Amino acid sequence: MRLLIHVEGQTEETFVREVLAPHLLARGFHHVAPRIVGNPRQRLRGGIRAWPSMRRDVIHHLREDPNCIATTMVDYYGLPKDDDAAWPGRSMASRLPLAQRANAVEAAIYQDIQSHIVRPHRFIPFVLMHEFEALLFSDCERLCHGIDRADLRPQFEAVRQQFATPEDINDSPDSAPSKRIAKILPIYQKPLYGNLAILEIGLATIRQECPHFHQWLSTLEARPGLATA
Repeated sequence: MRLLIHVEGQTEETFVREVLAPHLLARGFHHVAPRIVGNPRQRLRGGIRAWPSMRRDVIHHLREDPNCIATTMVDYYGLPKDDDAAWPGRSMASRLPLAQRANAVEAAIYQDIQSHIVRPHRFIPFVLMHEFEALLFSDCERLCHGIDRADLRPQFEAVRQQFATPEDINDSPDSAPSKRIAKILPIYQKPLYGNLAILEIGLATIRQECPHFHQWLSTLEARPGLATA
């Protein structure tokens, strides 16, 4: 069973290759690979494509390879929510309690795509709450060690202590996780500092601190045994 993880940028691509892939290969997958689905014109700074384009990609991969599982790892904060580009459920989810938003978008995405593929359980939508940088707040000490700025730990800890989990750090234009990091570290560059920090923090800590991420990874871990279901 092969796993294709649709991501939206270089940072997430590296996270899949260096952190998720070794873990999932050890749990039964034959091959684990990321695929960048961001807007090519915005690839260095992210930019997720419109849902109809993304849906075509997912359907193509699942039809082309009957032994493939496809999943997404995209930022809730960055999903288009208006006009023809809108991702299913994204606009509605903003009116729901925080704890329900990611699940609501994932359910809407799955419902939208399931009628187009055989064995739709091979598609596992996942939406990061709120974006990749939220994962970095799983361990502020290791975050600071990874970027070689131990002096910034009190400022990162002050942010983390305001929320029950890193996934709760909100998504307004001024207070999304990436915006908070950039205020503390103005030279923050996601592909460089994000990967240095995430490698230092490690998967076990992220799972412990981020319950929705843990739920997704647990689902993936169980899936190789259901390859022919």
